[in-house]
Amino acid sequence: MAKLIHSMIRVREERRSLDFYRTAFGLEVAERLDFDGFTLIYLSNSESGFELELTVNKDREAPYDLGDGYGHLAVSVADLAAEHERLNKAGLAPKDLKELAHSSGNKARFFFIEDPDGYKIEVVQRGWRFQ
Repeated sequence: MAKLIHSMIRVREERRSLDFYRTAFGLEVAERLDFDGFTLIYLSNSESGFELELTVNKDREAPYDLGDGYGHLAVSVADLAAEHERLNKAGLAPKDLKELAHSSGNKARFFFIEDPDGYKIEVVQRGWRFQ
């Protein structure tokens, strides 16, 4: 069986992105691999073995076109309201809290936040199928 290990996004400014992901989600550098034209930075935390790979192309100056194919990354948290407040206080501008009810009676509580390059991240309350 295949095991998900990482997702990759391209970012323009290494420091700005590292600061965002550390502050927002407690992700730290697991490994940094420097090559001639680009750098790969793998971020993780103790909550999961899944990693976020940041690719920094050294000659890139213009913002990336995220297109209409990218949706979002998702992270789960134990206390959604507390995380929303923490991110707000950190100046990271999380969007409004939302709730999505399913006909099964289950519901998802969540909000979105964007990283410095415009990538959307869904922050979901743990429960139901979102562990």
